Amino acid sequence: MKKNAAQFLIFILIIIIIHVIPGYSQQAKPIGIGKGQLNGKITDEKSIPVMYAVVNLIKASDSTRVKSVITTENGAFTFNQLDEDAYFVTIEWIGYQKKFNGPFVIDANHRLLNIEQLVILPETNQLNTVSIVGKKPLIERKSDMMIMNIANSTLAAGNTALEIITKAPGVTVDNNGNISLRGKAGVNIMIDGKLTYLSNSQLTNLLRTTDGNSIQAIELMTNPSAKYDAAGTGGIINIRLKKNMNYGTNGTLTAGGGYGKYYKSNGSITLNHRSKNINVSGNYNYVNTKDFETLNITRSITSENENTYFDQRGREVTLRKNNSYKAGIDYYLNEKNVIGFLISGYANNGNTTNNVHTLIGSRQGSTDSTITGLNPGKSKYRNQTYNLNYKSVLDTSGQELNIDFDYSRFSSNQNIIYNNNFYDALGIVNKLPFILRNITLTKVKIWAGKIDYTYPIHPKLKLETGIKSSYVNTDNDFQSQNFENNNWINDRTKSNSFTYKEQVNAVYANLHKEFKSTTLQFGLRAEMTHSEGDSPTTGDLVKRNYTDLFPALSVHQNLSKDHEIGFSYSSRINRPDYQSLNPFLYFADLYTYSKGNPQLKPEYASSFELSYGYKKTTNVTFGYTHTRDVMTTTLLTDPVKKTLFIFEQNLASRSTVSMNINRPLAITSWWNTNNDATTYYSRFSSPDLSGVPFENKKWTYMISSIHTFTINSSVNAELSANYQSAQVFGTYVAKPIYSIDLGISKSFADKKANIKLSADDLFNTRQINVKSAIPLQDYKLSQKQESRIFRLSFSYNFGNSGIKAERQRSNSSSNEQNRIKSGN
Repeated sequence: MKKNAAQFLIFILIIIIIHVIPGYSQQAKPIGIGKGQLNGKITDEKSIPVMYAVVNLIKASDSTRVKSVITTENGAFTFNQLDEDAYFVTIEWIGYQKKFNGPFVIDANHRLLNIEQLVILPETNQLNTVSIVGKKPLIERKSDMMIMNIANSTLAAGNTALEIITKAPGVTVDNNGNISLRGKAGVNIMIDGKLTYLSNSQLTNLLRTTDGNSIQAIELMTNPSAKYDAAGTGGIINIRLKKNMNYGTNGTLTAGGGYGKYYKSNGSITLNHRSKNINVSGNYNYVNTKDFETLNITRSITSENENTYFDQRGREVTLRKNNSYKAGIDYYLNEKNVIGFLISGYANNGNTTNNVHTLIGSRQGSTDSTITGLNPGKSKYRNQTYNLNYKSVLDTSGQELNIDFDYSRFSSNQNIIYNNNFYDALGIVNKLPFILRNITLTKVKIWAGKIDYTYPIHPKLKLETGIKSSYVNTDNDFQSQNFENNNWINDRTKSNSFTYKEQVNAVYANLHKEFKSTTLQFGLRAEMTHSEGDSPTTGDLVKRNYTDLFPALSVHQNLSKDHEIGFSYSSRINRPDYQSLNPFLYFADLYTYSKGNPQLKPEYASSFELSYGYKKTTNVTFGYTHTRDVMTTTLLTDPVKKTLFIFEQNLASRSTVSMNINRPLAITSWWNTNNDATTYYSRFSSPDLSGVPFENKKWTYMISSIHTFTINSSVNAELSANYQSAQVFGTYVAKPIYSIDLGISKSFADKKANIKLSADDLFNTRQINVKSAIPLQDYKLSQKQESRIFRLSFSYNFGNSGIKAERQRSNSSSNEQNRIKSGN
């Protein structure tokens, strides 16, 4: 398998190189007999070159667009092979006025034209003498995504990425950390276009330590193109971090504090230096928080005509001290070629104390015995990732080559002690304490590489293609020990080891075509997967080899100036995360635990969407997704052991029908809102779950309303309200959730400094409540995290306020990293 995959990748690489070499020759190709050439350079009002702006060449006679190019790193552009004619040039760049220049005439006496420096100015609107320069709306819609621009949002102040994502329209997070987008589970998270291969619970931990002040925007994609990894049956959420923008040296200092039940604190520093040929950047973040979570479970079990009732009350207090860092350097070989190196990582430590009180009785409301547990735990998580990357802009028409190589290593050490004390109905000790300890050691190594190539066949037809290969090796050691005679004795019946190896090789091609009023995109991605899960202790060895094709299609049609429609389709996969495959037992208490499933299979989804847009403001989307072998977190009871355990397994299918309406509305000149409403119907079904057919279905409604208030030129406020009705997740039903967040910000010192005050979950209503959807299984679970938190955050920007952007890198191993426990 590995040999064939390597040969296949080498073949694809040769094909790409064959296409790349002609691209270099085009950089210096002659004007041509009877042909003309138009050169120019674009700067802003400070004479700083504008890179990556769109330059359109328009024929003066009929206003048709002839060609489009992207400016280089120094703001230059070139149009080659021009017929004799008169032309206009238009320039487009986000946040700046559209520039219109010309006419420029190519004739027998003017074959080569060099346009003097073209200057573009910021887009400025006057509102009652208040100048707003290039300000983006909080919620922005594009044909293939919804964008939440939170760079200056008060609701981002002091919050983590996870807390911000939960406020995004159409997004929900359940009690196990499963993220859903418009009712579809299996969402993959990207950071700066890089997928992060963590399990749902592990990803939740990682997002908790990503500082919201460092986020520029959040992009929600329900049907990504074939260019993206096929992983993620529910779509992709991409978190774009802030970038510096000018030459020179600058940085940002951030400090924040908060208080709910316990304290929260965070601090960070970001530095960037850019000269003509070198860009050096780095950041360091520190988070020190203490928070709590209550977990209450009431349930009953019938065994041999005998009922047993449990009333479990648990409270966990966690102290986290997290350190994360990133440093990178880019060296510009010339205006079209750059090579870079990046190192990033984290060192996270945690201490938990979990108090569990379990009442057991033969009748509801009665207590025959009691178990109390005081369960302390410690954890350490370490990560380092190295990235080597190369980017080449082969010509001014948009031909581009990107190469990335990655190596990542992760390690974790968890040590939890379970102290169980037993009492009778009168509260008198009736049994010796039972003390056990679980030690989990995990090591993960990831190697990955990818090549992406963009070839503009002509101005309205573009081909994107590329290859990727990744190899993951995980080694897990689980030790269960009992405390006997003042010594820890290994329990071989519960101890285990587990290794997992996975190789994925992928190739894709994506074609983008523009017609007069229609945009068409079609892509195909092929992924070959080989995996081996081995548990020597139990003798379980699971090998899998499979190859899949993932087509993607989107069509966008402008019906008129105010009306547009779109259709999209994609096929995607969700592979089991590493922890879900691990057969170890993880205890919450003596009667509640989770267990991995080495037999877990990947799930496959086909997703369709039909959209309608009116005046670039109102958007209505209808969707349908069918997922087979859907991976579902199930809560099951064991009538013999009288336990409740969380178990990942494949149900037969899940079908979701949805409708989404998004409508921004300006109430006044200083009060703007964005309103998003989603309704969806989900149906889970399986012909055999615990020996009987199973079906769980329900309509769900979600409403999000975000209000922004411009009080004056330096003071802004925001209010966010969210509601989601009862919904189904696999084998259980969740009750409604709702909350209100409020924030206000004040900028000063020539807008270099900013102070923000926010209140999350102002009325302390955010709580998860679920109950069983399986007949004859009776349980109710209530989970309440510390959600009402008041935060104060301060940031200060120093140095040159406009350094050119730190280059976006497309890390090749991030998809694999998304399936590793981060311990944040």
